Amino acid sequence: MGLNKKSVDDINAKGKRVLVRCDFNVPLKNGEITDETRIVAALPTINKLIKDGGKVILCSHLGKVKNGPNEGESLAPVAKRLSEKLGKEVKFISDYNVTGKDTTDAVAAMNEGDVILLQNTRFRGKEETKNGEEFSKELAELADLYVCDAFGSSHRAHASVEGVTKFITAKGGENAVGYLMQKEIDFLGNAVENPVRPFVAILGGAKVADKLNVINNLLEKCDTLIIGGGMAFTFLKAKGYEIGNSLVDDEKIDYCKEMMEKAEKLGKKLLLPIDTTVADSFPNPIDAEIAVEIVDADKIPAGKEGLDIGTKTAELFADAVKSAKTVVWNGPMGVFENPTLAKGTIAVAKALAETEATTIIGGGDSAAAVNQLGFADKMSHISTGGGASLEFLEGKELPGVVAADDK
Repeated sequence: MGLNKKSVDDINAKGKRVLVRCDFNVPLKNGEITDETRIVAALPTINKLIKDGGKVILCSHLGKVKNGPNEGESLAPVAKRLSEKLGKEVKFISDYNVTGKDTTDAVAAMNEGDVILLQNTRFRGKEETKNGEEFSKELAELADLYVCDAFGSSHRAHASVEGVTKFITAKGGENAVGYLMQKEIDFLGNAVENPVRPFVAILGGAKVADKLNVINNLLEKCDTLIIGGGMAFTFLKAKGYEIGNSLVDDEKIDYCKEMMEKAEKLGKKLLLPIDTTVADSFPNPIDAEIAVEIVDADKIPAGKEGLDIGTKTAELFADAVKSAKTVVWNGPMGVFENPTLAKGTIAVAKALAETEATTIIGGGDSAAAVNQLGFADKMSHISTGGGASLEFLEGKELPGVVAADDK
C-alpha cells in the first residue's frame, strides 16, 4: 500500500476553498454531544487551514440515517461545539440536500479563514451508489482542494471519501490527507509494513470470523501473535480441548488448525490462553456481580463458560510484550465491561503501558477498553477507526488512503 501521501503541509490553501472530510460521527443524547473525542481530533487540521488562509468547508456523516434525514442526526450540535473549540463562528448549513443553493451561496460568500459545516452527508441518500457519482461531482464543485481526515470512514468508497477526489483531480486540484489520517498511516501502516522488531500482535474480541484475514496477514508480519478473548476458544477447541459452553465458531475450527500449522511453519510464536476465568453463564446485565473461578484452559468444566483469560495467561501475555519493540492490539481479552471479567484486559493494557515499545491500539472495543480503564495516555497511538484499522491490519488498501495524491 502506498503510504507516502500528500498532507496538509504539502498544499497551499491560501485563498482556496478546501473541502475537508472529517469524522464527526459523535454520540448524541437529547441533542447534546456526550463524547467530543472526534471533534478534538479534527482541530489541528482545521486550525492549520484557517491559519493558512483557506476557506474551510467541513463535511461528515453522523449515525446510520436509516429512515431519511431527521433533526436527531443533524450536525448542528457539532457546529456549535466546533465554534466554541475554534473560538470563531462555524457557520452551519442545514441543507438536507447537502450541496444545494444554501450551500453554494454560503461558499460563494466565504472569506479567507472562514469555516462552514455542511449537513450530514448521509442525508443525501446512499453515498456509495450511483447517486454517489452526482453527489461526488457537486461536492467537488464547492472546492479547489480536498483533504481527507476521516480515518474511521476511509475503508468506505463513498462520495465524500473517495468519489469526490476524481473530480477534484479532473479540475486540476489536489487531494491530501489531514494530520489525523497522517498519524494513522504513520503508526498503523508502518507498524504492519515496516515494524521495528520484535513485533507482537495481540488479537481479542468475540469472533474468529471477524478477524480471519487479520490473523492470516499478521502471522506473516509479526514475530509473536497472541490470541485472547472469545475467539481463543475456537483455537482451543481446534487443539482438542473441552471448552464447555464457551463461545465457539465450529465452522472455523479447520481454519484455526491451519493458522496454528502456518505459525509453526513460519517459525512464529502463536500464544493461546493457558488458563481461563469461567462462570455458569454470561453476566446479565453485563456489569452484574458474578461468581467466577480460574481453571486450566484444557480443563474447562462442561457446564461453564470462559469469559476472560486467567492469571497465568495474563502473565504469559505480559511477558511476551516486555521484550517487544512494536505492539499492535485489537480486541479485549474478556468481557471488560464487567469489573470481575476485566482483569485480563487490564493486565494486557498495563503491560502495554509499562513497555518502552511503540504501542498501537487498533480502534473499536480495545480503544474503548484502554480509555475506560485509564491507560489511554500511556499508549503511543490509539486508532480512531475500528473497521478501518482492522482492514489496515488485514493488509487491505483503504479507498480513502489510496485516493489521496502521492507525494
